[in-house]
Amino acid sequence: MVSTLQNVAIDCADAYELARFWSRVTGRPLHPEDRPGDRETQVLLAEGPILHFNQVPEPKTVKNRLHLCLRPETPREQEVERLLGLGATFVADHRDPDGSGWAILADPEGNEFCVLRSEAERAATAH
Repeated sequence: MVSTLQNVAIDCADAYELARFWSRVTGRPLHPEDRPGDRETQVLLAEGPILHFNQVPEPKTVKNRLHLCLRPETPREQEVERLLGLGATFVADHRDPDGSGWAILADPEGNEFCVLRSEAERAATAH
């Protein structure tokens, strides 16, 4: 017997607003019953687990022990710029001169996530 991953839960101060940010990041909708002020909200991904946002009273205080890694459809640099425009902040640069690596960003509540190279960028540099 095994367990199935149902969702990835993200603690936050404003569940609805953070879910709206991630909805714009992923291009996927919020749960149709979610409303401003809800203490729990969800982003319904096309595949895989749901992103579940759970409003908690305490603020984030340390680095995430678990984070999301995004593989964009567009070139990584273009996606980083788009995400910064949506309200993300730049945290650290782990991009290498050969195009490998990743950029670390944070969502509006400070939760870190990585932006990887697109599949097309990976294929262009494969040996």
